[in-house]
Amino acid sequence: MNEEYTLTPQRKIGSGFGRDSTAAEVITGIDLSGKTAMVTGGYSGLGLETVRALASAGAAVVVPARRPEHARSVLAAAGLAPGTRLGDVSVAELDLADQASVKEFATNFLAGAAPGTPRALDILINNAAIMASPEQRVGPGWEAQFATNHLGHFALTNLLWPALAAAGEARVVSLSSTGHKLSGIRFEDINFDAGYDKWQAYGQAKTANALFAVRLDELGKDAGVRAFAVHPGGIMTELQRHLPREEMIAAGWMDEHGTPDSRFKTPAQGAATSVWAATAPALKGMGGVYCEDCDIAEPTVPGSPEARIRGVDAHAVDREAAARLWELSAEMTGINAFAG
Repeated sequence: MNEEYTLTPQRKIGSGFGRDSTAAEVITGIDLSGKTAMVTGGYSGLGLETVRALASAGAAVVVPARRPEHARSVLAAAGLAPGTRLGDVSVAELDLADQASVKEFATNFLAGAAPGTPRALDILINNAAIMASPEQRVGPGWEAQFATNHLGHFALTNLLWPALAAAGEARVVSLSSTGHKLSGIRFEDINFDAGYDKWQAYGQAKTANALFAVRLDELGKDAGVRAFAVHPGGIMTELQRHLPREEMIAAGWMDEHGTPDSRFKTPAQGAATSVWAATAPALKGMGGVYCEDCDIAEPTVPGSPEARIRGVDAHAVDREAAARLWELSAEMTGINAFAG
């Protein structure tokens, strides 16, 4: 551990924004001209709104996509394609559940630099995810939610490390959620070999996303790379595609007519915290914290009425667990930009 590393307090800073702020509002006045950003899953739901906001501020945005032609079609329909007003948006193929695909994508991205100039990546938003999916194994038998949501992004970020370090002051945003409250990291059975529970698996993956930001920030700080975990809020998007309508009604997420509960945000509101964490001047010199509603979140108050829906649980920002998860992830993937 770097003895000079200074922890950013896990408490609100009074950002001036809040739950209902939109991505367009939080990026107003910020100029990203000449900057390169990357948003995984940036062609649906809040990912699409994240891309829209970053492109509107002048960034060149790369959208890795498992279905690149579909992504290009969606982005074009949203006015985010070459030749349009917000045309500096490109798509490249990437399947986060396939480590070979992650390696190929990263190799191609790094090779895209001008001769003699390292490729720089100023903003990386690890947004793509699957939620509460049926049991599935990928790669060498990894549980799919952990493999896709965490290990895919772990490998991607480590492989892109040269570009992040070359940017000078880069930010990495890791999309977590209040799902982290459902489970810590099951170090003794990380792949649910002893029995699968879709919500416990999702919870573990979201805790992993939060812990990833904690450890990356500590490792990357000296190179000017800061990392943040983000809870975007509840948003009705394709993320719910594995959930039966009856289950969402029973959970109070929607009524019998399919109308979302008033607690849910719009995609533009859901994208706001990611965009804020990636660009806010107020966060300069900070990192390694969990954010919600366009501010740094407060620690969860155990037993409080809002303990399930607000704040960050201690296990999701635990530095020892973050370091242990990093080493395990490096062992599983065989990738670690900071080895040695």
